[in-house]
Amino acid sequence: MTEEKKDVKKCSGKKNIMFAYGFIQLGSSFASAIALVAIAFGLCSVKQESKLFNKCVAEIIDDGATNAKAVRYCNGGN
Repeated sequence: MTEEKKDVKKCSGKKNIMFAYGFIQLGSSFASAIALVAIAFGLCSVKQESKLFNKCVAEIIDDGATNAKAVRYCNGGN
């Protein structure tokens, strides 16, 4: 019986380690999910900025400027 009790004590330490491992694994998965959401929102803002830039270039070209001048103006040049 004493041998069985020793085995149980060794096993309980492994349970704690496995619980900690699972908790850390879950936390890292959660952090990855949050990072992916942040990247997705970043790409949405880039898409919106791109649309505004293209609209600006189209308006300047309609006013009679060349493509190069329109792009330079929309990038902040004179």
